[in-house]
Amino acid sequence: MALHRLVPNVEESGNLIRDAWNRLRALPGGKRIFSRLVGTAAPYTGSIGAQVIELERGRSRVQLRDRRSVRNHLRSVHAIALANLAELTGNVAVAYSLPDDARFIVAGMSIDYVKKARGTLTGECQCELPEGNAKVEIEVPVAIRDASGDVVARATLRTLIGPKRQSA
Repeated sequence: MALHRLVPNVEESGNLIRDAWNRLRALPGGKRIFSRLVGTAAPYTGSIGAQVIELERGRSRVQLRDRRSVRNHLRSVHAIALANLAELTGNVAVAYSLPDDARFIVAGMSIDYVKKARGTLTGECQCELPEGNAKVEIEVPVAIRDASGDVVARATLRTLIGPKRQSA
């Protein structure tokens, strides 16, 4: 069976991210399984191997271990890996919070790199989200901190929210 058939369709009814997190988070290894599920649904996102550690309405924390595969030539975490971490952090907060009949897409992103990123990094997002599925554009802020708590990058995702497509 092809792997793409195992990945749920986000256009189906319900909130797959919220349902999966609520089922898996308390199980041994559940956060790792959830993070892999997200990485399977969005393969490029999964390429950095980050792990979702906290997730609730409008809030998320995602960790990225510093290892050779995410580093640049200066032995710090690559700028694109930081952007990927920022997008994942903001997206899971938004996806978890949406009503069952809504979907989203990132329409733009800005990121400022504050200092060299080394060691385990934590992406943090806290944002206000609409209650319904009406078409709206929101800004989703993300801060990425190193193990000492210093901000290494700040990002803002420009996210479009709207209703899921109606099945014919």
